[in-house]
Amino acid sequence: MKRFALFIAAIISILGFVSAQCPSGAHLQSGTESCTCSGTTANCNSFQLCGVGKRNANVVLTGSYSATVDCRNKGGNVVTVKAQGVTSSSSTGSIQPRNGCLTVPTLSTTTPTDSQFEQAATCPNGNWTPLVRSETISLDSYTYTVTFTGCSSPYLTLGGSCPV
Repeated sequence: MKRFALFIAAIISILGFVSAQCPSGAHLQSGTESCTCSGTTANCNSFQLCGVGKRNANVVLTGSYSATVDCRNKGGNVVTVKAQGVTSSSSTGSIQPRNGCLTVPTLSTTTPTDSQFEQAATCPNGNWTPLVRSETISLDSYTYTVTFTGCSSPYLTLGGSCPV
């Protein structure tokens, strides 16, 4: 009985190990794994990975933004505050491979709204109204990841700072 239990435990651990393996033969088939910043948008190119077997993947692009927010009271006094960082994420959801190849589509960030920055700002008290200063929203950086389903770390991570 003890041998049987050890045998079952060994089989379960082997099966668990096999199912957790991530595509080791994945390689770039076409396109370019790259992202660029343009104004307040990060854009990542489409490309194709082959050698992924039947493993689905999730692709996520996150942009980190900042803006200058002024807080104004009813008397017209203004205090400038720097809003907390606001992030914007875009995702492909689960992408399914076809014939062992995964086509990763183009992905872009969406600039957060003035309202999102105003909600993140901390004014002196509730009598002050936050307002985003005109043309101060900027994309500071981005992070782009391609992660195969069931894998603990991304297959690809790109990131960078964007010009102000």
